[in-house]
Amino acid sequence: MYQEIPPLDAIALLKRYGLRAEKRLGQNFLQDPLALAKIAAISEIESTDSVLEIGAGLGSLTRYLSVLAREVVAVELDDKLVPVLRGVIKPYANVRLIHGDILKLQPKELGLSPNYIVAANIPYHITSAIIRHLLESEPKPRRIVLTVQKEVAERICSNPPDMSLLALSVQVYGKPNIEAHIPAGAFFPAPKVDSAVVRIEVYAAPLIPRSFLPQFFKLIKAGFSQKRKTLRNALAAGLKISAGEAEILLSKAGIESRRRAETLNLDEWKILASQNYKD
Repeated sequence: MYQEIPPLDAIALLKRYGLRAEKRLGQNFLQDPLALAKIAAISEIESTDSVLEIGAGLGSLTRYLSVLAREVVAVELDDKLVPVLRGVIKPYANVRLIHGDILKLQPKELGLSPNYIVAANIPYHITSAIIRHLLESEPKPRRIVLTVQKEVAERICSNPPDMSLLALSVQVYGKPNIEAHIPAGAFFPAPKVDSAVVRIEVYAAPLIPRSFLPQFFKLIKAGFSQKRKTLRNALAAGLKISAGEAEILLSKAGIESRRRAETLNLDEWKILASQNYKD
């Protein structure tokens, strides 16, 4: 299936266009054919599927997605890469290139059909923002496949007593699992750390009622704002309330105030958010 896809030489391609990888945009271009094929397989794309690729880069993964999907909507922020992408994807008629910031675009505006699939190699610092943006928009994807730094992948999939803010932000919307590891050498330029592929199966609805979600995110952000402190003190500082008021909030939810944020599971945060929900 992938035999007709030519190898992509990122160094030569960038040189031809007089470009270099932008560190500020987190650009590390995946070019290893085995890794690209693995990501496409993990995505489990059917011939009727629409696929949203975020950060199409040089089009290396775009081509592997296009031979499987009905259509690929490839979004790229860097205007300097757009001419390169156009050249690379020219043979693939079912790819639609969008120059823009995914955080400022709505899936509906992109013409994505319901239950689309997301495939992305993204900078770790916008992982949570992208997932939340996509899953609070309509239509929402049924599956998200992300290639991120290995440490970030582990944080996404973490559980108590090592829960993370990122894990809660993702796991409220879907079930994540690390499906593969990709060595740094598969990229150009090679990052300092290895990467991992995380697959998130999206729930039909968030595990927390939508009306509680703003309170949920406000609470977890406050709880993790000062990880070395107890929840009582972290919530007091993060919510700008007194320690006594924080104690009452936790007591109402049946949570010991001396615990730390990373020891609470999603259900406990759900109770805390619902107890303190204000219409």
